Amino acid sequence: MTYNVSEKIISSHLVEGEMQSQSLIGIRIDQTLTQDATGTLAYLQFEAMGVSNVKTELSVSYVDHNTLQTSFENADDHVYLQSVAKKYGLVFSRPGNGICHQLHLERFGIPGKTLLGSDSHTPTGGGIGMISMGAGGLDVALAMAGEPFYLKMPNIVEVCLDGQLSEWTSAKDVILELLRRLSVKGGVNKIFEFTGKGIEGLSVPERATITNMGTELGATTSVFPSDKITKKFMKSEGRGNQWQRIEADKGAEYSDTISIDLDKLEPMIAKPHMPDNVVKISEIEGTKVSQVAIGSCTNSSYKDLALVSEVLKGKTVHPNVSLVVSPGSKQVLSMIVKDGHLKNIVDAGGRILECTCGPCIGMGQAPTSEGTSLRTFNRNFKGRSGTKDADIYLVSPEVAVAAALYGVITDPRKLGKYPKVEMPEKFEINDNMFIFPTESGKDVEVIRGPNIKPVPRNESLKDPLSGSVLLKTGDNITTDDIMPAGAKILPLRSNIPKISEYTFERIDKDFPSRAKAKGGGFIIGGSNYGQGSSREHAAIAPMFLGVKAVIAKSFARIHHANLVNFGIVPLTFSDEKDYDRIDFGDELVIEIGDFSNIICNNTTKKESYKLNKNLLGRDLELLKAGGALNYVYNKMRR
Repeated sequence: MTYNVSEKIISSHLVEGEMQSQSLIGIRIDQTLTQDATGTLAYLQFEAMGVSNVKTELSVSYVDHNTLQTSFENADDHVYLQSVAKKYGLVFSRPGNGICHQLHLERFGIPGKTLLGSDSHTPTGGGIGMISMGAGGLDVALAMAGEPFYLKMPNIVEVCLDGQLSEWTSAKDVILELLRRLSVKGGVNKIFEFTGKGIEGLSVPERATITNMGTELGATTSVFPSDKITKKFMKSEGRGNQWQRIEADKGAEYSDTISIDLDKLEPMIAKPHMPDNVVKISEIEGTKVSQVAIGSCTNSSYKDLALVSEVLKGKTVHPNVSLVVSPGSKQVLSMIVKDGHLKNIVDAGGRILECTCGPCIGMGQAPTSEGTSLRTFNRNFKGRSGTKDADIYLVSPEVAVAAALYGVITDPRKLGKYPKVEMPEKFEINDNMFIFPTESGKDVEVIRGPNIKPVPRNESLKDPLSGSVLLKTGDNITTDDIMPAGAKILPLRSNIPKISEYTFERIDKDFPSRAKAKGGGFIIGGSNYGQGSSREHAAIAPMFLGVKAVIAKSFARIHHANLVNFGIVPLTFSDEKDYDRIDFGDELVIEIGDFSNIICNNTTKKESYKLNKNLLGRDLELLKAGGALNYVYNKMRR
């Protein structure tokens, strides 16, 4: 039997189910990662399971999101995370070491392994031939406890890259072109597997840029083969002995094929306020720019910053532009210091930030009022930057540095000769900012600051469900819309009662008080409800406020799983026209039964609608128990 790369890795980790399209499978997870914005809650949930230590081959706790310490909350959480890592046998990455995805690619990713992360951009690991997936923190906690990760078997789509990138175009333009073609909904329940002669000209950091932003397509993950390019990268990181070749068999089949001719690709740009609002850079040249931000887990590698440095060398950033640069890791920062690239950036007027996510999640560097910010990031949702009326564009480092110099959106091909930047034969390796487990943590005390509260649990499923429509939304509601990030709110991530007060703040500030006054109820959503970040706070906070079900046209994969994990029933309209028949404030009674014939009775309008469950067997068990924590707790008691 012939297998593609995705099938080879999944089949070698399959513990439940069969690899049939959209059927439930359970796979063994080799590695996990968390970051501090989602990890605190993940470890609180892991502790609640009563497991003595992590069961994976490797689990790493990174601190890269909430390093802005304006009060005690973030610092307390860092101490909590470090003590949990010591007690339960995790590697702890200290603040300042770098962004989780960049670091994991450099130091821990292994071709052929499975990686589950409590961050939606975990598919970055697909750049070295891993099946790397983002998930809610509870799913990651379950994986650390030795449980399989359950998902629908994705359709595997071949993306065939032909030719090679021309000067001033980049890997970022490849993924922006895919987003232009397919939209932010185009990858739901799919894996994008990259093939073709064109991949031979892409380094691992370039491949990782593409797999990282495959998340914005809604994809389960994206993956490249592990080939000679991967081997070279692994050797340069001193890990050549961990490399193995993983390529698709001749004649391997795919559910669909998409072809991209790299020779014809031009520099692209995603306009506000969605990653799929993509046009050629030549179509919007001349727009004034007030800020340029280079970095994030998408474009903060050595190669990215070395290119920016070479372009800036001997020049000065435009007087109307603020240029900020975030190296992806301590390794990247050390290398650009050693090679003189940092000096070029600083001399040109670039402001150097920490090796963290920073502005990408609204943690500092908000643009000016009504400003235009070009960012080498992966998301440009409205308000995510911290400035609600700013226009955020997503671009490659090439386009970003051109705008920084000219002060307007500029086709980078006008910069002249393209600087050739080679990948180092050997990276500078210093793992001193990782704390590795050395002994049993049985007697280690877990340190909890006053902001860290116990994880709330749902009650078991009631039938029928009744209540008011608390909110009706449109299409493409993001997890940022449901539970915003940023310096104000993220420090509350380990305090669900407190953070729940900000639920839907950008859409309806009265939602929390209304939900409490009504004793909970329902949310009506459009298509692709819950796209974006993996943050499970967008599910657990509504659960805490009493939301019983979300009825939508369709759901994003991770958020759908998070709703199930916390006992909120995700339902879809059998007839999407019924979406228009339900209004804010309507009183609904939903008859669940055995989930085979779900009826929603609108007692306000005296109408009834048929709903679909889009749930598999294990999902039903979790919902009946009131969520995964209750389910696992009851399972362990049995």
